[in-house]
Amino acid sequence: MSGERGAAGQAVPPRAVDREDRTEPLGAAPWPATPDADSLAPAARPTALTRPGEPERRVQAGTSRSQNQAANRAATLAPTGRRPHTSAAAPLRPSGRQRTPPPPVRFDLTPGRPDLSAFPRSRWLAAYRAALQAVPHHALTYPDPGGVAELRAELAAYLGRVRAAHAEAGQVVIMNGVALGLSSAVRSLVASGRTTLAVEDPTSDRQLPMLAATGARIVRVPVDDGGLDVAALARTGASAVLVTPAHQYPTGVVLACERRAALVDWARATGALIIEDDYDAEFRYDCEPVGCLQGIAPGRTVLLGSVSKALAPGMRLGWAVAPPWMAADLRGHRELSDLGGPVLDQHAFARLLADGAYDRHLRAMRRRYRGRRDALVEALAAHVPDAVVRGISAGVHLYLELPPGTSETAVVEVAAESGVRVCGARGMWNREQGRPALVLGYAALTECGLREAARILAAAITRARS
Repeated sequence: MSGERGAAGQAVPPRAVDREDRTEPLGAAPWPATPDADSLAPAARPTALTRPGEPERRVQAGTSRSQNQAANRAATLAPTGRRPHTSAAAPLRPSGRQRTPPPPVRFDLTPGRPDLSAFPRSRWLAAYRAALQAVPHHALTYPDPGGVAELRAELAAYLGRVRAAHAEAGQVVIMNGVALGLSSAVRSLVASGRTTLAVEDPTSDRQLPMLAATGARIVRVPVDDGGLDVAALARTGASAVLVTPAHQYPTGVVLACERRAALVDWARATGALIIEDDYDAEFRYDCEPVGCLQGIAPGRTVLLGSVSKALAPGMRLGWAVAPPWMAADLRGHRELSDLGGPVLDQHAFARLLADGAYDRHLRAMRRRYRGRRDALVEALAAHVPDAVVRGISAGVHLYLELPPGTSETAVVEVAAESGVRVCGARGMWNREQGRPALVLGYAALTECGLREAARILAAAITRARS
């Protein structure tokens, strides 16, 4: 395969194609095996190219070695009985218009990406080895679809301590990330006849197609500096709402205290369900994070979380803390869809939680990500003083409102031409967004790289406005 690599990181050349691997029409003569002209002695090099049933074609004395090789290749690759389309004197021409390759990406500020180089490999390896040594043979059979009991117990304790959740192990269901927990919960609601789901406006544009695939009717509820507009939510008639109260995505605001209370009152009064996406609440840099809504209304809230920002999204390890009736539905969905998640991964993560390694890793990453966010914010303030960073100091992204009159699309395109990849906010809004904006991820770049990226981005903004 073209993507294979050797042990030293060098590309592995494609394997030679055996005669049996070639596809030829029935009755066609075998392809001739012509030796490379360079592999022959000068006296043995062909001076004429002949094919069965074709007149001899002489090669002029002044023909170069490369032309001889091109002619040999053309003669070799052409099927028997058909004249090649090109000759040594007529090099191949591209059949269509050649595309200019995109410029290389020097700085990727795509939101939502953690620093994957910081994955705690040694700690994870130690936890995995300990799990392998301790897990009995019978535990390696098909797992409980709700997850390994040890991990559910550790998560219930951890979330109660860190997120002020009201959780028991029986309410915790292990999922393959927040995405599976979210889609499964919404499908359960739709199956029970509760088909209208309210989501924030703006919201993640990656989630919308997945939510639409559940069959739910999606309604958008505006977000302002105080978070979700609960009064507007009450007018939608929704039977459930998806919110990011600790760090709204993408604007970065926190749901205000009075609106948290109003949201819980709305859910209790209408019998609606709150789906709380706690996607990066571990990373709050200016103060302690607010507690989760589930701790206030455990009977009306599904709390979703994962290790995608704290460790790596490729682990596909997440959880849902749900009321008993929803927890039973989620377990049933897993049993009918994929029979549960990987057992050893769950045991290893349970050990990270139990021995404090996960907490230590999070503390180190908070220091790293805070330094990177501060570096980016300071550089943007210096180079683009009329742009505004919205939201709290938290998470792994920030929301940058561009100067008035700036074309968001033009900034994204010009920045890409300069080697900086950024994401515009337009696709995340349903209503008019006001000022154009960018959603910038900073966790995967160094402080030095972020300062340089901000300088280049500022130049792109200037060019886009001119």
